[in-house]
Amino acid sequence: MFRLSNNLIGALNFITFLLSVPILGGGIWLATRGGGTDCEKFLQTPMIVLGAFLMAVSLAGLVGACCRNSLLLWIYLFVMFILILLLFCFTIFAFVVTNKGAGQVTSYRGYKEYRLGDYSHWLQKRVENTKNWAKIRSCLSDAKVCRSLQEASQSFEQFVKDNLSPIQSGCCTPPSECGFLYENATAWNKPAAGFTSNNTDCETWGNDESTLCYGCGSCKAGVIANIKDKWKKIAILNIIILVFLVIVYSIGCCAFRNNRRDNAWKGGGYP
Repeated sequence: MFRLSNNLIGALNFITFLLSVPILGGGIWLATRGGGTDCEKFLQTPMIVLGAFLMAVSLAGLVGACCRNSLLLWIYLFVMFILILLLFCFTIFAFVVTNKGAGQVTSYRGYKEYRLGDYSHWLQKRVENTKNWAKIRSCLSDAKVCRSLQEASQSFEQFVKDNLSPIQSGCCTPPSECGFLYENATAWNKPAAGFTSNNTDCETWGNDESTLCYGCGSCKAGVIANIKDKWKKIAILNIIILVFLVIVYSIGCCAFRNNRRDNAWKGGGYP
């Protein structure tokens, strides 16, 4: 009689195989269509790798469980164990590196401002890397993150009450300590001669749409703040996935034991 654990592993891996097809197909489509943005090019390799990995692992689990192939099922369980271990380590790492840093409330403004030095050194090094930041900056430009502010046509009183995202606050507006004079949300005039600030972002700011504060430390801090928020949500989701994977792994172990037992009986031996 075919065992319940084998049926469950087979069904779960069949669903995983179906999910891997659009992921792999999407990555191949991004790679072959040409003319994509840097963000799309950045996504295509992880999508292809993830899709191929899920397809290979799910096929190993599916064939191993349904055809009672102990070798394939052992490979499947080994990969699952490594995956659980890596996911656990990443979850702990995500909580550690996102534990430090937060936006700072500024007087008379409805949004927070962000400073690069407030965040973990590991995240700082990632965004300060010239090659990494060039890709991130290109993505920000492609996404037109400041476009909505340009189109809002707000007065200064309306603007300072707005609840800007960390990226909009850091990349689309100059730090308040620069003392710039408001023209519109993405155009600010430098203060009269004699006003000085130690913040180097004041010199980096430019009213040109392609410049703004994309080279500022506040922009990098805004990106980190956004990453921090996303990683915390992912870390919580990872806990749920970990519990699910441990359950699947346990069922897989039962299926592997069933395979060995059935093969032992067929060979004339005993389990």
